Parts: sequence; structure tokens; C-alpha cells
Amino acid sequence: MASADIAWAIVRNNSAFLLKKRNVNQAFSTEAGNLRNINSKRYNGLVNPKTVSIEVGPNNKGFTLVTKKAKKVNKPSQSLARTNMKAGPRRSLHKMKNVLVKNRYRKDLTKAALIRASAICGSQKPLPKMKGAKTAKKE
Repeated sequence: MASADIAWAIVRNNSAFLLKKRNVNQAFSTEAGNLRNINSKRYNGLVNPKTVSIEVGPNNKGFTLVTKKAKKVNKPSQSLARTNMKAGPRRSLHKMKNVLVKNRYRKDLTKAALIRASAICGSQKPLPKMKGAKTAKKE
């Protein structure tokens, strides 16, 4: 596989995942492995040998930590390692941070991964019951 710099030079302005809007300066990107959805070399999931991605867990419970194995870059079916985290939001976020730090994964992606996982956990909370006017009585 080509180096990350060469791949980024090719993909930077031409990609199926690239989103550009008229009055917006920043270009966005939708590929898997891009935590911030920003079109930059740091967050790009296509060109980096190590990427982190956070997905919604099975049955909408918790989240799944997806990491790319650097040694399996040439074998796409074997290159992703998935870890389900469903032990509650606080504990799962702590476990995910420990996995990324202890395995010496990319430090620059740890905070972005925590933000994305926290947003997913927050979206899975049940909505509070509505208080207010009750239904009108029939006369």
C-alpha cells in the first residue's frame, strides 16, 4: 500500500466521501473511521494505518469501539477489530479510554473518541415524561 502522504495527496480533493457546501469554508467527510467528519489528514479513515471509530452498539445498547489493525492494512476483511462496550456509560467510557491508552493507540484521537461515544450514550437515554396539560375531560 502507498504511504499515507501519497494517499492523502490523492484523496484530499477527490473522494466519494467528500462533502463541500457553497458558503462553508470547511469541507466535511463521511468515511468510516473519521471521528470528527472533517476532511483532514489527521482524522481521515482511508489513509491512516491506525484509525478509531465509534458506532452504535447492537440493539441500540452501548457503543462499539472499532480500531484498525496496522499490520492487516492489506487485508480489509481482517483489518478491523470491534469491541462492544455496554457496561453503562461511565464505565464504558473509562474502559474505552484505558484500551486506547494502554495499547498505545493514537493519542490525538482519544478525546474525539470520548466525545463521540459520550454523545451516543446520551442519545440512548430514555426521554423524560412530559409534564403539563392533561387531556380535556369529555362532558
